[in-house]
Amino acid sequence: MNANINNKLRRSIYQRDGFRCALCDSTDQLQIHHVVPRGRDGSRENPMNLICLCWRCHSAAHGSVYQLDAYAFAVINDGMNIDEKVQAMREYVEQACVEYVSDYYVEQGEIWYPF
Repeated sequence: MNANINNKLRRSIYQRDGFRCALCDSTDQLQIHHVVPRGRDGSRENPMNLICLCWRCHSAAHGSVYQLDAYAFAVINDGMNIDEKVQAMREYVEQACVEYVSDYYVEQGEIWYPF
């Protein structure tokens, strides 16, 4: 699974994010995630739309029910059904990704534009 990201760009994203997951700091099985999904017109190759995530956070970003426990502290309450829990987790991860990448570019004096 390479999402059509060339190796040079992939390495630059890993380097930018310190060869760690941008959300949990893990170095385990790093992957590149599109902050704004390609299906919602997010850029395929713009570094402003790419973030380094470990496989667990990447799975959570795509709604894996197996990652719910990892995000329960932040998003889940007892009154939610499973679909609501998954949606809350996805929204939490999406917001965390947007904040990480947009904050990085603001610190560089740039306006975050992932399209």
